[in-house]
Amino acid sequence: MRQRRWRTWTLRALAALLALALLAVGGAWLYLRASLAQLDGERRVPGLGAPVTIERDAVGVPLISGASRADVAYATGFVHAQERFFQMDLLRRTAAGELAELFGPGALPMDRQHRLHRFRARAGEVLARLPVAERELLERYVAGVNHGVKALRAKPFEYGLSGTEARPWSASDSLLVIWAMYLDLQNNQEPRELARGWLREHSDAAQLAFLLPESSRWDAPLDAASAPAQPAPALPIPARAPAWWGAPSGAGDASQHRAGADHVDAVGSNNTAVAGSRSASGAAIVSDDMHLGLQLPNIWYRVALRFPDAQGRQRRIVGVSLAGAPPAIIVGSNGQVAWAFTNSYADLVDLVALGSDPARPGQVRTPAGWETPASHVELIAVKGAAPERFVVRDTSLGPIRTIGGRQYALHWVAHDAAAINLKHLQLETAATLEQALAIAAIDGIPAQNFVAGDAAGNIGWTIAGPLPQRTASPWATSFPIEADGAASTWQGLLPAERYPRIVNPQDGQITTANSRQLLGKDAALLGDGGFDIGARNSQLAGSLRALGNGTGVRQVYEVALDDRALFMARWRERALAALDAPALAGHPQRADMRRLLQSSWNGHASVDSVGYRLARGYMWALHDLLYGGAGKAMRELGPQITPAGASSRWPEVIARLLDERPPGWLPRGYADWRALELAALDRVIGELTRDGKSLAQASWGARNTAAIAHPISMAVPALKPFLAAPADRLPGDANMPRVAGPDFGQSERMTVSPGREEEGLYNMPGGQSGHPLSPFFLAGHAEWAAGEPVPLLPGAPRYTLRLVP
Repeated sequence: MRQRRWRTWTLRALAALLALALLAVGGAWLYLRASLAQLDGERRVPGLGAPVTIERDAVGVPLISGASRADVAYATGFVHAQERFFQMDLLRRTAAGELAELFGPGALPMDRQHRLHRFRARAGEVLARLPVAERELLERYVAGVNHGVKALRAKPFEYGLSGTEARPWSASDSLLVIWAMYLDLQNNQEPRELARGWLREHSDAAQLAFLLPESSRWDAPLDAASAPAQPAPALPIPARAPAWWGAPSGAGDASQHRAGADHVDAVGSNNTAVAGSRSASGAAIVSDDMHLGLQLPNIWYRVALRFPDAQGRQRRIVGVSLAGAPPAIIVGSNGQVAWAFTNSYADLVDLVALGSDPARPGQVRTPAGWETPASHVELIAVKGAAPERFVVRDTSLGPIRTIGGRQYALHWVAHDAAAINLKHLQLETAATLEQALAIAAIDGIPAQNFVAGDAAGNIGWTIAGPLPQRTASPWATSFPIEADGAASTWQGLLPAERYPRIVNPQDGQITTANSRQLLGKDAALLGDGGFDIGARNSQLAGSLRALGNGTGVRQVYEVALDDRALFMARWRERALAALDAPALAGHPQRADMRRLLQSSWNGHASVDSVGYRLARGYMWALHDLLYGGAGKAMRELGPQITPAGASSRWPEVIARLLDERPPGWLPRGYADWRALELAALDRVIGELTRDGKSLAQASWGARNTAAIAHPISMAVPALKPFLAAPADRLPGDANMPRVAGPDFGQSERMTVSPGREEEGLYNMPGGQSGHPLSPFFLAGHAEWAAGEPVPLLPGAPRYTLRLVP
C-alpha cells in the first residue's frame, strides 16, 4: 500500500513539474510572439501628414511609400525599431560607453575606452548646429522609432533575457550610431601608431625604413596614368637586424599566431565601377561588398523608399540602411546615380606625446606649448553595481590617454565639430556623377572610398567624409608625434575643393579595396592609416579588366566571389622549395605536408583545400618566428598592438629576406635560412596535429567555419543554438576579393546600374530580423553563403502594413 502511494505521489510530482515546465515554455513562446514586428494591417499613428504603406516581400525587404520624405522617415524609424531596436541600442551604447548598464561590470573596460571620447556630449553640440530641415527630418525618424517600440505587444526579447528595459530613442542616439561606425572603421589607427612607435624606438632609421615599406608590388593605384612610371626602387637591406628580430615570444606563441592570423581576417571591402563605354547597357555598373564583423541580425537593413521630391517627381531609392542612424540609404541607387563605399584607411588619427614637468603641476606640454587640460567627470552606469566615476582630461588636441606610462593626446578627426552631418541625404536626389562627387566631399561620415556611376555611363572616385589638413609628411605622422619633435599634427579639415578625384579613367573601370589609392602628388592628402597590402585590389582590378567590353551586371557581381589564391600561391611555392629531398629524409610528416601542398591545392581558398591552409600557416609561422619577440613586447602596451598592425606589407619584407638571405638578419639559433623555413613548416605541422588529427584533416573549411551569432547569446550561451547561423564552411580569405572569416566578411554584395535597378543583384548574411521566430530570421543567408544573388529590388508584396494619421 505504501509503495503504491509513493508511486502515485511521485507521478503527481513529475506531472506537476512537467506542467510547470510546459507553462514556462508556453509563457516564453507567447512572450517571444508578442515581441514580433507587426507585418500586416493598419495602425493609426500621430504626426503623419498622409498614409504610408510598408510592403514587405517574402524575405522581409520593405518598400516604404509615402506622400513626403518626412512621412517615409517616420515609417523607416517604425520599421527599424520593430525589427532591430536591440541592435540600435548596442550601437548607441557602444559609441557612448554605456554597455555596462546592460551587461554589468564585464563591459566596463570597453566603456572606459569609449567614454574617453565623450561622444554623447558631442552629439548635443552637433544637433544644435544642424539645419532646421535636417533636424526636423531626424526628429520624424526618432518619433517613428519610439512609436515602433511602443507598438510591440512586448518589449524586444533581448531585454527580457537580460532583465533590462528599452530606453527611449533620441536624436542624439542617431548621431551616436554614426560614431559607432567611426569606432568600428578607424579603431586600428591608434594601435597602429603605437606599434610603429615601438618599432621606431627599437630600430635604427635604416632598419625602420626597410621594415615599414610605403608601397608594395601589389599596388594598383587609381592615378596610374599620372603617377610615376616606376615605383621607387626598394631600399637596400641594412647590414644588421634590430636586436629584437627573431627573439622568442615565450609562452604566448600559439595565441600570438592565432591572433595574428585572425587579424588579417578583419581587413576587407571591395567596390568597383564599370563605365558605360564597357557595359552592355551603356549605363555605369557599380558594385560593392563592404566587409565587416558579422552577427545576427546583419548590420545592414535592406529597404526601398518611394516618395515625391521637392519638384513633385516620384523618387525610388534602393539599397541598405543602418538601423538607428539618420534615415538615409548608406549605399545604393536613386535611379540616376549609384554609389558604393570601402573604408579609405586615410591617416585620420595622431597620437601626440605630451610632456610634463614637476614644476608645472596639472599642466601638459603639447607642440604648441603648455596648457591645463579640462576635466570632465563621467558617471558610467553599471548593472548590479554602483556607477563608476570616470574622469576625462581634455586638451586642445583631444582627450588624454595613458599608454605604457606615457600620456598622449588623441587627435582624431572623429572629435572635430564637422565629423558628423546629414549631408549624405543629398545623394538621394543627385542626378549626375558630378553632383554625387561634390556631395561626397562634404559628407559627415567616417572617411570612405566613394565610388559612383550614373545612368549616362560616367564613373568616378573620391573620398566621402572629413579628411585632416596636414603639412607634415605622411611618413612622419604615421608614428606618435613628440611634443618637442619636428613633425606637426594636422590643423583643421581639408576643404572640399581640394579632395582628390578620379573621373572616367581611360580603361573604363575603378576598383578600391582598402589599399593605397594614389601614388602621385595627391597621395599626401590621404596619408597612410593602415592600407592593405594591395593584393586584393590588384586581383579585383585584373578580374574586372578581363571582362572586357559588353559587361553585364551578373559578371561584375561575380568578381566579388573570386577566391583564387594568387597571393598565397607564392608562399606555397616557397614551402615546396623548402621541402626538398634532404628536408624530407627521416621526416614523414614533412613528406605528408609536401604531398598535401601538391595534391590538395586547386589554386583557390576552397573549403576542402588542405594545401591552402598549409601555405597560409607557413607564412604566418615565419611571421611569428621573426616578429614574435616584438609582438610580446607590444602586447604589454595593449592587446591590439601588434607587428602585423604596424604594416600590412610585412609579407613582402619576409619574402625579400628569403630571396636575398642576408646573414645579418638570420636569427640566432638557426644554421641558415633554410633551417628557419623548416622550423616554420614544423611549427605548422605541430599546431595542426596537436590534438591527434592528421594533416589531411586540416582543410581550409575546417578552420574557416562560420561563427555568426546574435550578441545576446554571449550573455545567455544556452540560447546560442537558437540564435546562430549555420556553421557553414566558407570559401575565401584575405588577400583575394572574396574575403571570408568565421565572423568577418562580406556584409552585403550589391551590383546595380542606375536607372536599371530591376537588373540589380544583392546578397547579405543573417536576414532582415534578429528575432528567432520571425519569418525573416536568416532569410537569404543560405544564398549569401553560396554566393547566389537575389534581386536587389523587393519582390512581390507578401505583407502590407499601413500607417495612417
